[in-house]
Amino acid sequence: MAKNSASYGFGRIINIILAIFPLTNIIFGVIKRAEKKNWLGVILNIVLFFIFYWVDLVTVILYDQLKLCI
Repeated sequence: MAKNSASYGFGRIINIILAIFPLTNIIFGVIKRAEKKNWLGVILNIVLFFIFYWVDLVTVILYDQLKLCI
């Protein structure tokens, strides 16, 4: 995995399971964006959580990481 990429840090199956549940997806998405000091991404993730949920879910399933860390 690339050094600047985001991932939940677990195995692929666990990442997919955590991404499927909206609450854990939102929590981990906010945490990962905050770790990268992407404060706009954190705010947008909280406000537009439904869109971020689907984008995060698709990228975790396809790439096993958050490819689109807005």
